[in-house]
Amino acid sequence: MSLETSTQTVRMLQRSLYVKAKSEPDYRFYSVWDKVCRDDVLREAYVQCRRNGGAAGVDRETFEQIEAQGTERWLGNLGRELRAKTYRPQPLLRVWIPKSSGGQRPLGIPAIRDRVAQAAVHLILLAIFEADLLPQQYGFRPKKDAKAAVRRVYFHLTQWHRLEVADCDLSDYFGTIPHGPLMKCVARRVSDGQVLATIKRWLEVPVIERHPEGERRSTEARDRHRGTPQGGVVSPLAANLYFRRFLLAWSKFGIETRLDARIVNYADDFVICCRPGNGEVAMAAMAQLMSKLGLTVNERKTRLVRLPEGSFDFLGYTFGRFYGRGGKPYIGTRPSKKALQHALRRIHEETSRRWFNDSAEWRVEHLNRFLRGWCTYFDQGPVYWAHRTVRNYAEKRLRRWLMHKHKRRGTGYRQYPDEYLYQKLGLFKPPGQSSSRSKAKAESPG
Repeated sequence: MSLETSTQTVRMLQRSLYVKAKSEPDYRFYSVWDKVCRDDVLREAYVQCRRNGGAAGVDRETFEQIEAQGTERWLGNLGRELRAKTYRPQPLLRVWIPKSSGGQRPLGIPAIRDRVAQAAVHLILLAIFEADLLPQQYGFRPKKDAKAAVRRVYFHLTQWHRLEVADCDLSDYFGTIPHGPLMKCVARRVSDGQVLATIKRWLEVPVIERHPEGERRSTEARDRHRGTPQGGVVSPLAANLYFRRFLLAWSKFGIETRLDARIVNYADDFVICCRPGNGEVAMAAMAQLMSKLGLTVNERKTRLVRLPEGSFDFLGYTFGRFYGRGGKPYIGTRPSKKALQHALRRIHEETSRRWFNDSAEWRVEHLNRFLRGWCTYFDQGPVYWAHRTVRNYAEKRLRRWLMHKHKRRGTGYRQYPDEYLYQKLGLFKPPGQSSSRSKAKAESPG
């Protein structure tokens, strides 16, 4: 079976599961594991993991090693292990990555075999639970993304001349989700014991950290009965399922209607848009519900913003009052300062001395991937100044990289003019005009 055929059959399976779940909200799926073990599902799971790349796990096995021995053979061995129900996950390899706000956050890297197994389960469960997730949830879902969440927030902001926004933050959301209630969220729809047992093993899997003095092993997730590791394939879905409980309670207890308080959620980020005077009450209600769910609000980062006087950042965009031509004020969005700083740091990294062994064409190709992605995401509202800043810095850094690579002095403007960068090397040129204000508007909730 070809990869293209596998993708088609998996999509047909997902569609049938979704339709069943959507048409019967109380139905529990009792036979799921056999679908996880299907050859086409495992093949599609491997393709997705291979596309995402990533480092090797605790067993040090890489995609290159798997493909050297034969991908079909490797998948066949994993499939037999899953069908025999002898599969057991290996420990996670924990690494620490820097946070944009300072400090570090843990990232759990599963072995590739565990990544593929998780991806196979995720392909099946996503089709089932997608029918249950709420419109306010935009993270890690088909046909929804961060830009759609940005547009929805913008839509809420433009409904009133004045409003209050609770810019909310949870303390280590992924690391504090309680296992018991989370498993109940899964079991509400899936009664397959093998699926539930496997997910529980993934939640409780030990963690290994490598240090110069040796390896350290911990079982904190199992001991605390909390947390879904960031880096796991099923973790985003688990986070969505548990956050759904908060959104259901928000609606069930009448808070949304009573306070006219609308939530927009992406993973562990969310904002509450309220009519003036309701913001503090909404924040108190939110904190109370989160406490009942076993979660903690980060009071240092959670704040109430009053518009149009104030502004706040959400998913890389700054929301607030801006001024158009003729000085006319309007509520809109633009790339945040933090997002722009991140872009400049990334360009600096992509043109650092460590890449001197690369050809100019290869380095530009890597740089273009980031530039295209960044400019595609940040294309709503007044973006000209941000795109111009990114474009100018990319030109400057690439010229400097070329000069140092060839051991030449100077700024490189004469040796490498714009024509050389854009026509010869093919450097991506961010748009040089401002996006229209209408492009930043959200579609109204259907």
